[in-house]
Order: sequence, then structure tokens, then C-alpha cells
Amino acid sequence: MEISEKILKFKYPIIVTLIFSLTLSSLIIFAPSFLTILTYFWPLFLSTALFLVAVVFFGKTSAHPGSDSSADKAGEGLLHYVAGQPELTLDSYKSE
Repeated sequence: MEISEKILKFKYPIIVTLIFSLTLSSLIIFAPSFLTILTYFWPLFLSTALFLVAVVFFGKTSAHPGSDSSADKAGEGLLHYVAGQPELTLDSYKSE
């Protein structure tokens, strides 16, 4: 009688442990192997790696954002226009 009382006391942890172990064992048994996943997704992994290499390469070879190059200044007008803050000049205040 004393053993069944202790089992009833730990009823919920036992149920959770059983469900967790059944879920884990079914995933191990029915899930595809790592090699199968790798052979299916290798084009995606390769293209992502090449893209990251290109990003690092162009990041190292292009001008740094802190440098004042003419390429940085060329796009500022477009950025202000897109942001909704167009550059105002004296010509815009002249009346015709």
C-alpha cells in the first residue's frame, strides 16, 4: 500500500517523463538520417556559403563607411528623398 501511495504522489512527473521518452524515441526511429538531410539541402548550403564569402570579400575590398568618398555623397540626395526629407534650395522659395 505504501508503494502505490508514493507512485500516486509522483503521478504527473512519471507521465511527463513517459511522454517525453516516447516522443524522443519516435523521433530517433522515424526521423531521416543526417546524411539524407545533407544530400537534400546541399545546394542551399553551398549557395549560402558562396553568398557569405561574397559579402565578406566585398566588405573587405569596398570603401569604409567612415571615409568621405564621392560614392557616399552621390546617394545622399536619393536617401533624403526616399525618407521624405527632400533637400530644400533657395530656388524652391522663389515666386514666379
